[in-house]
Amino acid sequence: MNTFNINRRNFLHGATAALALSTFGAQGMDLINPAKTWRVGLIGTGWYGKSDLFRLIQVAPVEVIALCDVDKNQLNEAGKLVSQRQKSGKTPKLYGDYQKMLAENEMDIVLIGSPDHWHALQMIDAVKAGAHVYVQKPISVDVLEGEAMVAAARKYKKVVQVGTQRKSTPHLIDAKKNIVDAGLLGKISHVEMCCYYHMRANGNPPVEAVPDFLDYEKWTGPAPLRPYDGSPHVRWWRTFMEYGNGITGDMCVHMFDTVRWMLKLGWPKKISSTGGIYVQKEGKSNISDTQSAIFEYDGLNCVWQHRTWGTPNNPDYPWSFTLYGEKGTLWASTMAYDFIPQGKGEKIHKDVVYEKEKYPEDLKEDKIELNAAPATRLHMLDFLNAIEKSSRPVADIEEGHISTASCILANLSMKTGRSIVYDPIKREIVGDREANALLARAYRAPYKHPDYKHV
Repeated sequence: MNTFNINRRNFLHGATAALALSTFGAQGMDLINPAKTWRVGLIGTGWYGKSDLFRLIQVAPVEVIALCDVDKNQLNEAGKLVSQRQKSGKTPKLYGDYQKMLAENEMDIVLIGSPDHWHALQMIDAVKAGAHVYVQKPISVDVLEGEAMVAAARKYKKVVQVGTQRKSTPHLIDAKKNIVDAGLLGKISHVEMCCYYHMRANGNPPVEAVPDFLDYEKWTGPAPLRPYDGSPHVRWWRTFMEYGNGITGDMCVHMFDTVRWMLKLGWPKKISSTGGIYVQKEGKSNISDTQSAIFEYDGLNCVWQHRTWGTPNNPDYPWSFTLYGEKGTLWASTMAYDFIPQGKGEKIHKDVVYEKEKYPEDLKEDKIELNAAPATRLHMLDFLNAIEKSSRPVADIEEGHISTASCILANLSMKTGRSIVYDPIKREIVGDREANALLARAYRAPYKHPDYKHV
């Protein structure tokens, strides 16, 4: 019996399968034992691109037919790893140009694990090519990119799942159902969200020649072309606003998206933010090291705080959200949750679900987030369920857009020094011409910024 079949047998007894069956009902068994093989492609074969792909391979019969990356070394290594992980044992076709990959292959699913500044163009091109898409968060680097992505998903009638897998995290699903929805918190009138990880790369590496194996021009794409000062992979590109939206865009989007899901919240009525580089001024990084943001709703503020220095306010919950209700408080993170009742009552604690024994290959995977693996597996099943039923997935592109755009708008508030009121119907910031001009970033020629009216 090969590894693939062993994994599928184990899957039937795992926490992910149990949640899949309870969430999708009879459809859950069809997802676990589908009749078809999905043809899959991956754009961006770095750390999380491969991680997402390997989780999909673990829960569904797929044939990975193509991989794309502008780094030949990274691409070739990914090809070898995929051949070892997928049932057929075949090495996918390897591409340096994602548009060529889309043009030459008919794919059911395209996964996008490239840096943030490439997400919009690649997602839109993939749905135009006929594929359903799983795109990493944050979905975009500006608000109007996100509007175009939603428009494209709807126009071409494709399912687009966003990699905000907290909505598929077993212990957080439990917290929503058995704490929030069950009314244990009572009326919730305040939310705090935070990240205190020291994750802001901030060095001063020298400018150097671009290595032969990397197409740095294509890696940069529509973003400004910075002088090459070493490998941009993993952490280095995230430290520049040219390619993303800082810690707020990277980490707040997860927590805010989870809070909106738990509390059934849509667009904030008003967004304000302050912050900047207060402490770590010695390096090249231009993302904030300290930032606060308020996402306002009727009778409820969702407050974000990050610091990439110092200590967390609660060492057990350094990246987390806290729901304050009249009957109690819920602390929650990717690792656990704690319900603390007001006055007398029973405290409730639940830890993250691991599936190490079910998927021993996880333990050998480089840089894997073991705590996130079960959530990503369930997120992939939700994605496939939505494709099969022509329905919206739990992390539909529109929800991903609201969460992403809200974080981007917080950055715009910090930049302009003013509160932001965004009108999602008119797709404009109310009464602020200067801020409106920032809803779309300038693209580097010859790249064209997508237009939601003409996708």
